[in-house]
Amino acid sequence: MAIFSLWVINKAGGLIYQRNFADGLAQLTSNEYLVLAGTLHGIHAITSRLSPTGSSSGAQVIEGETFKMTILLTATGTKFVLLTSLAEATADSVLQRVYEAYADAVMKNPFHTPEMPIRSEGFDTRITSLIGTGQP
Repeated sequence: MAIFSLWVINKAGGLIYQRNFADGLAQLTSNEYLVLAGTLHGIHAITSRLSPTGSSSGAQVIEGETFKMTILLTATGTKFVLLTSLAEATADSVLQRVYEAYADAVMKNPFHTPEMPIRSEGFDTRITSLIGTGQP
């Protein structure tokens, strides 16, 4: 079980936070991460419209052959995305705690502009204590 990466995507589809926690991930440029976040935002919007039974909040889990992407959509439209191994069973609870750290360390910070990149040492510290550094 492993947590590979955490992304925070604003309601417009912009990547406002990205951090890797495992070695072996593809080395992407910041622009490639922005494109991937925008694409995921679009996929999430499409999946919210496809529900045959009415309204849907969109995709919550996307599985690949070697990883799982778990998505937490907040009431404000911010998405928290956790890339994990397929065996990771705690992704939902980790995302909930990441959201709580975001609410405490970022949204309560009077110097943070909503929807802009997260540059908070307090948030980074809380994420490190929650998930780890990714270094052995």
